[in-house]
Amino acid sequence: MREHGGNLDLAQQRFGGRAEDWIDLSTGINRVPYPVGEVSMRAWSALPSRAEIDALHQAARHAYRTSAPLVAMGGAQAAIQLLPQLAPCGRARILAPTYNEYAGVLSATGWDVEEVRDFEALAGADLAIIVNPNNPDGRCHTPNDLLALLPRVGRLVVDESFADVVPHLSLAPEADRPRLLILRSFGKFYGLAGLRLGFAIGNAADVGKLAAASGPWPISGAAIAIGCRALFDDAWAEATTARLVRDSIRLDAMVQSQGWSLIGGTPLFRLYETPDALTAQDKLARAHIWSRVFAKEPTWLRLGLPGNEAEWSRLAEVLAR
Repeated sequence: MREHGGNLDLAQQRFGGRAEDWIDLSTGINRVPYPVGEVSMRAWSALPSRAEIDALHQAARHAYRTSAPLVAMGGAQAAIQLLPQLAPCGRARILAPTYNEYAGVLSATGWDVEEVRDFEALAGADLAIIVNPNNPDGRCHTPNDLLALLPRVGRLVVDESFADVVPHLSLAPEADRPRLLILRSFGKFYGLAGLRLGFAIGNAADVGKLAAASGPWPISGAAIAIGCRALFDDAWAEATTARLVRDSIRLDAMVQSQGWSLIGGTPLFRLYETPDALTAQDKLARAHIWSRVFAKEPTWLRLGLPGNEAEWSRLAEVLAR
């Protein structure tokens, strides 16, 4: 299994404690999740209808400000798994460092994969992949820059899993253009990663292929019910964005005492330069606070944002030791 955050079982094996004893800051998942409310028994007991799936698609178009074709899937990861089916194998270039599933999935299916550090180096690829904002360093690209790249590649995939908090960066409104595909994650911003819900947004041909490959019931009735409710809740999204922006600044100020410097991030996670990331992770883990380190970057430590005030206080106490 490739290196990821959210590997709390590893933390428990090394440092003990039950899952509920831990504050998991190793992901970029909002720790103040959307209040799901009641879900009908029908959502659990019946197969989702075409009309219900269409209603979820309408809710997603509303939230992502697009009229382009889209398909709901079991998280953005489900779309990543199916990317190789959109075109014959060729040259794929990925703007790195970034989420490591892209390189693994494409390489395993016969693509010639190159990870590049320069945006301009993506030109000429049969498939170019950009995470915007990027995970883990928060690097961003404007819609105009991305659209200028589109004619220079065979297909452009833009992963907007962390774009809910920066909607001005989203290309979803332009997603019906040929050879452009946008991926969105529901679980990160809404704090409901366990629901396994995401969307692929693009032109009718690509979305049709992904829909066919996903089968007739790609998501659960519960995901439809909760997704519809949340994606239409503009007031919650606006208030949550404002809180996350404030809290990201709060976290940056809190870690200054450790001598860590901000590399980048988004309002859902922060990436810090530390003297030794494993030492920093160990200090936090002894208080059952889990963070993300990177094997290839031994000074990088990524932290998600604490949720309630008890979590913030616990983090502050550990850092003060």
